[in-house]
Amino acid sequence: MYKNILVINLMHIGDLLLVTPVLRTLRANYPEARISLLADKKLADLVQYNKHIDECLLIDKKGKDDHIFSFLLFIQKLRRKKYDLVINLHRNERASALAAFSGAKRIVGYSKPGFSLLFDKVMPNTKAVKHQIHSHFDVLREAAGVTKIDDGGIEMWLPPQAEQKADKLWEQSFTAGKKVVALNIGASWKTKRWLDSYFAETADRLVEKGYGIAFFGGPSDKALVEETMAQMRHRVNDSVRVFTGRVSLAELAALLKKCVLFITTDSGPMHVGVAQNVPIVTMFGSSPVPGFYPYDAKDILIKTPEKCHPCGIHECPRPGKDNMACMKRIPVDVVMEYAEKLLQVYENQAGNIPRIYGQYECKVVEL
Repeated sequence: MYKNILVINLMHIGDLLLVTPVLRTLRANYPEARISLLADKKLADLVQYNKHIDECLLIDKKGKDDHIFSFLLFIQKLRRKKYDLVINLHRNERASALAAFSGAKRIVGYSKPGFSLLFDKVMPNTKAVKHQIHSHFDVLREAAGVTKIDDGGIEMWLPPQAEQKADKLWEQSFTAGKKVVALNIGASWKTKRWLDSYFAETADRLVEKGYGIAFFGGPSDKALVEETMAQMRHRVNDSVRVFTGRVSLAELAALLKKCVLFITTDSGPMHVGVAQNVPIVTMFGSSPVPGFYPYDAKDILIKTPEKCHPCGIHECPRPGKDNMACMKRIPVDVVMEYAEKLLQVYENQAGNIPRIYGQYECKVVEL
């Protein structure tokens, strides 16, 4: 029986949120254990209020911990905690090293070669053929001895101050009762992005139907949103608001929860939307659908049957009209068709849609 457990995931927004079903399952199997999560400091908002953990450890990957001396000190910090079990849930060098040198009695999960020599059980990440969450569950079953999976979906708890700020921003931005559709244009790779001209046309059509528009994304997406808005017919409109780069991750989540629909790329905010139970339409390009589809049955994923899908690369190498064909061939008409279907069902339930335990496989539309 494990009494002191550490879960490690140092990657991006989506990767970290996809670990939350693991935390719930560990708590269900080891109710008396001390469960800790190690994550990137800049993503603390996503997990530090998680009800299934006792401690959230944070490493400043791009700041004070980004050199060898601080890294060694961090390893010493982990070793002093004397973990019974360390579970590494991302196969990169930094996370693999932290797990390998943690001094835990049992070390399992994904690992880079070399560091894997210090693991008790190394597992393959099968995200190309099954959802990343299900691959994590395989680690729990086969490497950590977990017998009961408690899959509550992606979970994220918000601090009251974030919800209060979101309430104030919303009141300042939209008239009372306005039904607002959220748009997230950016993505970590260019090959995950739907065309900005398509987003502009989608936003215009929604405004013409009476909906408000809320643009989201991080600071790196600001220029992309500006380029998109420059192509809109209704860019100067009281119903169009830009929150891109203006809010924290917790505030983003609180604002998304107020929206009637979320149209988004495969991105970190997409998974935040899932955690907040917002109906989603997403367009997939380079990403493997089985591994990263929005983890909720009411959501809709649209893709094209390109032979190169999923390429998993950042820049499309195909020339001419075939460049970014996976995204170019998802037309606005199709996205609007499925957006309207979700709006018909859910637009009067913003923030109050019941979560259905166990129903997480989204609808996949292949054009």
